[in-house]
Amino acid sequence: MSDEIRDVVIIGSGPAGYTAAIYLGRAGYRPLMIAGALTPGGQLVNTTEVENFPGFPDGVMGPDLMDAMLKQAEKFGTEIVYDDVVSVDFGGGDSADDDANAVKSVTVDGGDTYRARAVVVTTGSSYRKLGVPGEEEFSGRGVSYCATCDGFFFRNQPIVVVGGGDSAFEEALFLSRFGSSVTLVHRREEFRASKIMVDRARENEKISFATNAVVESVNGDDSGAQSVTLRDVVSGETRELPANGIFVAIGHTPCTGFLGGAVKLDEDGYIVVDGASTRTSVPGVFAAGDVVDRTYRQAISAAGMGCRAALDAQAYLTAE
Repeated sequence: MSDEIRDVVIIGSGPAGYTAAIYLGRAGYRPLMIAGALTPGGQLVNTTEVENFPGFPDGVMGPDLMDAMLKQAEKFGTEIVYDDVVSVDFGGGDSADDDANAVKSVTVDGGDTYRARAVVVTTGSSYRKLGVPGEEEFSGRGVSYCATCDGFFFRNQPIVVVGGGDSAFEEALFLSRFGSSVTLVHRREEFRASKIMVDRARENEKISFATNAVVESVNGDDSGAQSVTLRDVVSGETRELPANGIFVAIGHTPCTGFLGGAVKLDEDGYIVVDGASTRTSVPGVFAAGDVVDRTYRQAISAAGMGCRAALDAQAYLTAE
């Protein structure tokens, strides 16, 4: 463990982490960012063209956008460590004052431990995947996990949405604006989605349903995905359904396991923050992006929350 106590450590990268680093760096705090060992930059590193991020009228490739944010953060003094955090210690002594002024420690997989007066957590969430043949192969070439990001690319093409909750129905309704058809595939007869969402989908002429069905594989060629193989869970029969766009909407898993209960989480593992702020249950620890946000999950909203986390952290450090 180093004796150095830094002002701020940012755990995670992506739009939220890089934005927090830019703001904190410009304020003179020289943050340390632990960006991750394998996927620094978050989910956008695996995204092709991003057309809805403000300032890029011709679109921008996801990896290029993240690389530009990284360079901007480094320009203002951010130090980057490419490793994964495996444990944290945010606690203090027995009194509230001790907790409020406690030095936080963060240990990475390589064995190093970093200490800081404040911590910003921006580790995001990961899409739950189907785990079927073809899913990885056609990711970005037909398989998507974000309708608002990629729906436009499937104009006048057949689309499949996999899932049975409100998110799946929201995506199906949104995608009906673009696709020639939308088939919602769900493994049960009944849906988890609210009645109003189900009713809206049933009233939409473009949306049809494949219930008691699961995706067995995603099929395609060099041009991208062309179909999915569905298996009826009752009869066991399989059939092939044409689909150029396959949108997986079976949920997200927030990346909070490394915290070990150090901050308050909700029942699904998302970090709980105080109202519209980014303050967590531990003074001096802040959270931003998809690790908090279960609703919007957009690059621009994560970046905005990263800005708020930086300003909240500055206020905390100034008041110490």
